[in-house]
Amino acid sequence: MGAAQMVAEPDSGAGSEQGARHRYFNDFAAALRYWRDKRGYSQLRLSAESHISQRHISFLESGRSQPSRELILKLGTALDIPLRQRNVMLLAAGFAPAYQERKLSDPELAAVKQALDFMLAQQAPYPALVVDRLWNLVMSNGPAAMMIRWLLDLPETQPLPREGVNVLKLMLDPQAIRKHLLNWQDVSADLLHWIQREAMSDGPGSEAIALLEQLVALPGIKAATQMPNLDTRVLPFLPMTIRKDGVELNLFTSIATMGTPHDVTVHELRIESFFPADAATAAWFKARAPAAPAE
Repeated sequence: MGAAQMVAEPDSGAGSEQGARHRYFNDFAAALRYWRDKRGYSQLRLSAESHISQRHISFLESGRSQPSRELILKLGTALDIPLRQRNVMLLAAGFAPAYQERKLSDPELAAVKQALDFMLAQQAPYPALVVDRLWNLVMSNGPAAMMIRWLLDLPETQPLPREGVNVLKLMLDPQAIRKHLLNWQDVSADLLHWIQREAMSDGPGSEAIALLEQLVALPGIKAATQMPNLDTRVLPFLPMTIRKDGVELNLFTSIATMGTPHDVTVHELRIESFFPADAATAAWFKARAPAAPAE
C-alpha cells in the first residue's frame, strides 16, 4: 500500500443487528460456551463468580433454559466480555442491544472527545494516536501527523484522512512505513497480537478475521511472526527502530483505554503514545516543536 492508498476497504455493512447475529454465534448457548472456555472458567467457577447456580449455567449452555436480559448482562460482567460481544449475545437470545455505539462526533460523547484532545496535546512533542479496535485511525496529534507524513513522503500541508486509514496496514505493508522500520519482523508479531485478540473475540466471518487475513497475507509477515526472536535484549520494552534520510529514531509505545465506558465506541478506543528510547530521538522531535494541532 503506497502513500496514495491509505484508504482501507469500506465496511461491508457489518453494523446491522441482523449482520451481528449471524456473523458470530447462532445462539446464546454457543456464545456462552465460547466465552466460558475462552476465559478458562469451569461451570463451577463461573457459578461462583456470577452467583448463578451451576445447574442453571449447565442448562443455559445446553439450550434447556433460556436466559433473561438481566442474566446475560450479569454473565457478561462475570466473564469480562467486551461490550460489542455482550450486544451480540443479547441479539442471539432475542433481546435488543444494551450498549449504544455512537460516533465520536456525537454530542453525548463531547466530554470523551475533549478528554482525548487533552491527552493528545499532553503527549506533544511526541506522537500519539487514537485508534479503534481494528486500528483504524480516529485522531492524531501534530507530532504523529508530522511523523506519518515524513515516513510516507507526503506534503507537510496535506491533512491526514479522518477515516479509512488503518495503522496496522501502514506499519506492516512493505510499500508504506515498513520499508523504514529496521526491526519490522519483531514489531509485526507485537502488532498482530492486538488484532488476533479481536479476531478470537469476534469469530469466523468478522471484520477482525478479514483484517488479520489481509495482514498475514502481506509479504514476509507470516514467516516473521513464526520466527522466534533470539536476540535477548535487556530493554524492558520492544523498541521500534526507524531509519529514513539519514535519521534513526528509536521509539517504544504504550497503549491506554478509557476507564469503565458504557458505550461500544468508547470501550473500543485505544490511545497509543510514542516515547523516545534515547536522547537523539527526543531531540529530533523537540526540534520540530511546537506541534501542529491535533488531527
